[in-house]
Amino acid sequence: MSDESRDADEGTPLTRRDARDGVPSDGVPLADTAFPTFDTDAIPPRPPLPTPVVAAGTAASGSDPLDTADHNAIREQWRAARDEFGTHVSHARDQLDQANERIKQRTGRDLILATLIGLAFGAALLGSLLFVKALFVPFALAAALLGVYELSRALRASGRRVDVVPQLIAAAFLVLSAYFAEPWLSWVMLFVAVAFVIVWRLMAQMVAKDGRTYGDVLADAVISGFVQIYVPFLAGVALILLEQEGGQWWVLSFIAIAVAADTGAYAAGLAFGRHPMAPKISPKKTWEGFGGAVLASLAAGVLLAIFLLDLPWWAGVIFGASILLSATLGDLGESMLKRDLGIKDMSSWLPGHGGLLDRLDSILPSTVPALCLYFLLSPWVVL
Repeated sequence: MSDESRDADEGTPLTRRDARDGVPSDGVPLADTAFPTFDTDAIPPRPPLPTPVVAAGTAASGSDPLDTADHNAIREQWRAARDEFGTHVSHARDQLDQANERIKQRTGRDLILATLIGLAFGAALLGSLLFVKALFVPFALAAALLGVYELSRALRASGRRVDVVPQLIAAAFLVLSAYFAEPWLSWVMLFVAVAFVIVWRLMAQMVAKDGRTYGDVLADAVISGFVQIYVPFLAGVALILLEQEGGQWWVLSFIAIAVAADTGAYAAGLAFGRHPMAPKISPKKTWEGFGGAVLASLAAGVLLAIFLLDLPWWAGVIFGASILLSATLGDLGESMLKRDLGIKDMSSWLPGHGGLLDRLDSILPSTVPALCLYFLLSPWVVL
């Protein structure tokens, strides 16, 4: 077949295929009535978007509630309010820190930390006495052992020879025997504990052979015995009181009166303290603070006697006055001991308080009058 005939035969299909694409082989647009020319004006307009619902209370001012400018304004107002609140909080915190620092410079105590630690110990004490009074035994044992450790370390730092491990062993037996044995056995255990630590110290000195003078050796022995009397024996007296019928309420009461006296003295001394009470022993104690301690301890004694111990009000006055006297003497006695040792606190384990003995100095001596008053005033419960 010739080229012309092949082109003639294939011309028609090529033209139709190109026509379907809208462009013929010669590049001229088709004019077919079945496919009219596309008219853009014939497109209907897009329907409007639905109008958003305006929140109740919004003024119908014709403005778009979804306006970006309004959102930005609200966001800026929120940020300004948040920043202002943060500024107020920061300012209040700065004022609290400054006030706490002034109190710390005047009294030597961090008020915030002291309050938090006091509340924690108070919660533990209440939990042990209100539910199962036997739970107070490990609490008292731990406090006695820690107090013995603090006092022994403080004495050793001042140059005294005090054996820590024997002191802890004797203290543990002395405290536990006060609760689990007969009360009279506490006196026997006290004698055994004092003898044990003194003999240990003398034998340790004989082994050391360091040329220590006779007076120093005798002082070390006496001080070793004093540690057992001051901390574990007095803690054991509290356990003797605890073991009596209703003794947990008496333990709670005398501790509460001692704490009330200390708190009243602290608050009154901070607010009105002008006249030092014992400047050579404790310069920061004032007679105004002692007056606050008197009011707080007597009030606490009367309230506890009436509502907790079921005693007449005058018994509460005696109870409060006795604990006030023992707590004050114990506080001054420990201050004299620390001044003699040349230290401010027994330790720094309790921020805001110093050491544990710095908090027990008024409680430990108060165990003796509390136990005595239990046997003297308990018959009034029956009357």
